[in-house]
Amino acid sequence: METEQAQTQYRRTPEPADAGTSRHVPERIGTLLVVLTERPVSLYAAAVLRIGYGLLYLVFLLREFPHRDEIWGPGSPWTPELATQLFGQTGWASLLTLSESRAYFEVCYATALVTAALFMLGWRTRAVSVLFAIMVASFHARAIFMTDGGDNLILLMAMYLVFTACGRRWSLDARRTRLHASAGKGENSSAGSGAGELRHQLGVSRRTLTAVLHNCGMFVIAAQVCFLYGSAGLYKVQGGTWGNGTALHYVLNLDLFRPWPELSLMADEHDVLLAIACYLTVLLQVAFPFVLFGRLKYPVLALLLGMHLGIAVLLGLPLFSGAMIIADAVFLPDRFYGSLGRLRRRTSRRADTWKTGAPPLVPAQPAPSGH
Repeated sequence: METEQAQTQYRRTPEPADAGTSRHVPERIGTLLVVLTERPVSLYAAAVLRIGYGLLYLVFLLREFPHRDEIWGPGSPWTPELATQLFGQTGWASLLTLSESRAYFEVCYATALVTAALFMLGWRTRAVSVLFAIMVASFHARAIFMTDGGDNLILLMAMYLVFTACGRRWSLDARRTRLHASAGKGENSSAGSGAGELRHQLGVSRRTLTAVLHNCGMFVIAAQVCFLYGSAGLYKVQGGTWGNGTALHYVLNLDLFRPWPELSLMADEHDVLLAIACYLTVLLQVAFPFVLFGRLKYPVLALLLGMHLGIAVLLGLPLFSGAMIIADAVFLPDRFYGSLGRLRRRTSRRADTWKTGAPPLVPAQPAPSGH
């Protein structure tokens, strides 16, 4: 009797929780592999990165157009010989050092302008993204000590975007694909079964490779931004001025970072607000990698947006601030950009209704009852 009761109790004993967890681990890994290999994720975020960095670098080159010779050209104090000596230590290379001719430099500058514009528009993005990365790397390496440091992040993102499908949305390539798809409806392939099967297999392999490279590239971009914020926050924690809330006071009194001296002095008068801004900056940067998988990331991203706008205005670092604001877009899901598109269409429909003077569509109201 005791043996039967023991067997019954053994049969009724539930499995340990670790068994169910271990059984679900392969399923989760399989789901992750399916997502990684079958479908590119965050295509709208990749498009925002492409448009943002293409536009930002185009504006940067146009802003420095009057000073291009002193920064990158033959008249630069950082001569091609000095740049070549530095290349021997860093391993960098630049197209601008291949010739000291002014005409060659002007051609390179014009090529960089056109490449940034085409990359922003998404024309032949796969090839143009490679050329854009080469041009950004060439200008960065030619005069690495002559810029404000904001182009460091642009260089990294330009290299990462080469591996992404950043031309799938909001681009001339996407428009051309839609036109070809609409024009090719109803057409049947007349090729033989063997050739058709081979093309199908090559297409499947190409889509898988594109999805893997894109997803890995977007993951690296997100990891890079997390590393930037986390390391910046941890370095600030080690500093005494950030600990006592006086770091921004000293920064606002540096002539190098005072594009608007009156505005800097006005901001420096609010000691309590500056101390709060110091502590909030450190908190946001350290906590940023840990809030990405919850709803807290939206207010954190909004606060970071305000912080970067303040850096751009008060400290005169628009290139760095713009690069960081664009990089933060990688953490916004596609449904967020889809909601922006729906909001834009709804607003345009309302504007058209107001222009034409047509009354809005109101459902018919039921007739009042007679009692």
